[in-house]
Amino acid sequence: MTDTWVAIILGIVEGLTEFLPVSSTGHLILGGELLGFTDNSSVAFKIAIQFGAIMAVLLIYWRRFFDVAAGLLKVQPGPVAFTRNILLGFAPALIIGVIAYDAIRAAMQTPQIVAIALVVGGVLILVLERMVKNVRFHAVEDIPFRTALSIGLIQCTAMLPGVSRSGATIMGGLMMGVERKTAAEFSFFLAVPTMLAATVYALWKDRALLSMDDLGMIGIGFFTAFVVAAAVVKAFVAIVGRYGFAPFAWYRIIVGTVALIWLSIR
Repeated sequence: MTDTWVAIILGIVEGLTEFLPVSSTGHLILGGELLGFTDNSSVAFKIAIQFGAIMAVLLIYWRRFFDVAAGLLKVQPGPVAFTRNILLGFAPALIIGVIAYDAIRAAMQTPQIVAIALVVGGVLILVLERMVKNVRFHAVEDIPFRTALSIGLIQCTAMLPGVSRSGATIMGGLMMGVERKTAAEFSFFLAVPTMLAATVYALWKDRALLSMDDLGMIGIGFFTAFVVAAAVVKAFVAIVGRYGFAPFAWYRIIVGTVALIWLSIR
């Protein structure tokens, strides 16, 4: 299979899974194993194309970001609170990501970790959804600063491949009284600075490993992930609002179990 097709396939996988609580990174790692894309440059690729999917958030929620930017210029309370919460949620990932980058990179080359994390995460989602507290916060602007920081700390658990960044932040928000749709949107918005920083840092750290062909693959995967994710974001919010997270939890358990069996016998 050519590099172009590998990039397209993994871009589709990324776009489909980035906003679902099923771990897009985990799917990229397992997909890379299936396609034989496991060399040193593959780690930067798998991180960078995730920002392609995140760019879909900017497209779909552009009006929200525009209103926040305009409100910041006027120092309006709502936009200020929105920005504060995003920055507080982002801060832990920025600090821990820099400190633990080498460990994260090593984990991304260990598919067994992904399979186990998928299963364990699926079970936790089933358990946690039954423990959801009463809803107290119905908008990102309403979330207290301590809650935003706590969700940011929870997001850091997704540095272990297979955990799911969106799953961790959404479930963390639900446990702290954030309304379901608001928790999902906060996860989307929080992903923008988080994945931008992760992409820039990964490309910089791995710059010596990347050839022009590698950068071309990243560009193809990035664009593909963006297009696919743009079609998935609102559908995900609708599915979660109607069915909750249980379908995704069972999907994680099945995929993780199949992956463990495959990895043990291949």
